[in-house]
Amino acid sequence: MSKPENLDRFATLVNIIAALRAPDGCPWDRKQTHASLRENLLAECYEVLEALDEGDSGKLGDELGDLLMQIVLHAQIAAEAGEFKIGDVIENINTKLVHRHPHVFGSKKVKDAEEVIHNWEELKKEEREEGASILGSVPKGMPALGYAHEVQRRAAWVGFDWEDVDGVIDKLAEEVGEFKQAEAKERKAAEFGDLLFTLVNIARRMDIDLEAALREANKRFYQRFTAMEEACRKRGLNLAELSFDEQNKLWEEAKRKAD
Repeated sequence: MSKPENLDRFATLVNIIAALRAPDGCPWDRKQTHASLRENLLAECYEVLEALDEGDSGKLGDELGDLLMQIVLHAQIAAEAGEFKIGDVIENINTKLVHRHPHVFGSKKVKDAEEVIHNWEELKKEEREEGASILGSVPKGMPALGYAHEVQRRAAWVGFDWEDVDGVIDKLAEEVGEFKQAEAKERKAAEFGDLLFTLVNIARRMDIDLEAALREANKRFYQRFTAMEEACRKRGLNLAELSFDEQNKLWEEAKRKAD
């Protein structure tokens, strides 16, 4: 098989994936299915998010390529099964984008981004099957925090929302009280879920990207904890043998250095 040319073209990628899936192609690629690639697709999405968080445009370009490969690979598997082709995928999204942007591809006028969002939701409503819930199309396999954010956003669209964020914060205090009062393990878990759900609501109301906020908190914890470990190595200490108060002093020291 000759080496592909025109490597900057989308059609070349489609042809490469088809060649990898061909009878004389790559054994690994040939054995893949939609199900077997599920974790790969998810991992590539997270790697794109990591590149975005790091602000590394070079890495972002690479990771978007890996994600695009997953999309084309799924489309190739579907084409082989007679389900759909990559052209159908592209046609579907192009049709959807044109339909949902009548202010660009039609005569409709909008005054700002807020009106665009309003029109977007109205057009999505037209696409929904009659009697279908506005929550029904939210993928249940989403990460729980992201799912909570999306179902809350959709509920808010029909007016089921707090008047202001202060009401949600008051609700958070109420949920904390209920969590503290719960005794049975199952009840504790349920109240903890309510706590998280309310925190998601606060993030949504304050336009905070909760996944990014939590990833940044994880990053800060990692940096501070590894600084504690490094300090112990330099001082000949065993972190596990220190008291909590001693560990906490190291933590505060690491925070000061990081800040």
